[in-house]
Amino acid sequence: MGGSKNVYASVKAYSKRGKLLTRSDFQTLAESRDLEELITRIKNTVYAEAVADVQKPYSSQNIESALRSKLADIHYSIAKTSGNSGVLDAYYMKFIISNLKLILKGKILGKSQEEIESHINLHAEELIKQRDVIVKALVAKDFEEAVASLNSAEFADEIVKAAALYNEKKNLQIFDTYFDKILFQHLAGAMKNYSDKEATKIVSMDIDFYNILSVIRGKFWGLQEEQIQDLIINTNPPAKELLGRMMAGATVRDAFNELSSTKYKDLVPQVENELDAIAQFERAFELAIYSTSIRSFTKMFSFATIVGITKLTSFEIRNLAAIAFAVEQKIPTETTMSKLILEEE
Repeated sequence: MGGSKNVYASVKAYSKRGKLLTRSDFQTLAESRDLEELITRIKNTVYAEAVADVQKPYSSQNIESALRSKLADIHYSIAKTSGNSGVLDAYYMKFIISNLKLILKGKILGKSQEEIESHINLHAEELIKQRDVIVKALVAKDFEEAVASLNSAEFADEIVKAAALYNEKKNLQIFDTYFDKILFQHLAGAMKNYSDKEATKIVSMDIDFYNILSVIRGKFWGLQEEQIQDLIINTNPPAKELLGRMMAGATVRDAFNELSSTKYKDLVPQVENELDAIAQFERAFELAIYSTSIRSFTKMFSFATIVGITKLTSFEIRNLAAIAFAVEQKIPTETTMSKLILEEE
């Protein structure tokens, strides 16, 4: 990585860190009576221009779409500023992967092209000139044709596996997980080139998050051990052994118990219901990643701050999208606030 480029990118990351919304900002937004008021309030934040072109009638969907465009711009400029970073490129892939998920799941569910199109925003793809790949899948007449249209994409074989496992299990979440695997594999591959301990801390937490959840969900879905094994991303020997022990456990609870001797022991949920336990664990882990990202700002001019701001802006946009949905659905403010990814008070 170029030194001077990195310093500049780190300074930019610091200035963005200073502009992140606070808990009370989110509280004010969540208290909006309707989407019109929400848009007015967002216009008093750094996201003013992001929502400037949102058309009436307002919907949480078109607000989220505008915010995702803005996030793509932020991540694109961070990646550009810091030179050729495989890690940032891998994080950027998330935009493309989430669109492919929406398109292929839409095709499975027999949704029309128009209906699927209303849920996707291609700004991220336009920035890196990858629009064609997505459009081809979008215009395909059905799921099979959409999968076939991706056969030249770099992750084609994983998509074929995802389709096969979906056809066997008919579970859309399995499909989601395979797509996440594409993303995290890229991340793991890119991380091999970094010596920055702080930066790798966030990225390796992300990879642990993916691997551990894949094992736990795989057990919950009743997948065979080798099917779970195929979802796992290659990782360091101690982590590999831990995942192996989790897979060997008879139940979801046994898998969770294997974590009690690891650095993630505090995240292990205490509830009995498996579905609730998985949801609680997922939230606790995301809050831990969030805190680690905030702490990445202790050392100026490090790559960690650049990875940190990439994660923090993603959480921020997700929080804003959750608020838009909650305001639209008239969900009480306290409920909304309890679902956001923020520092514990």
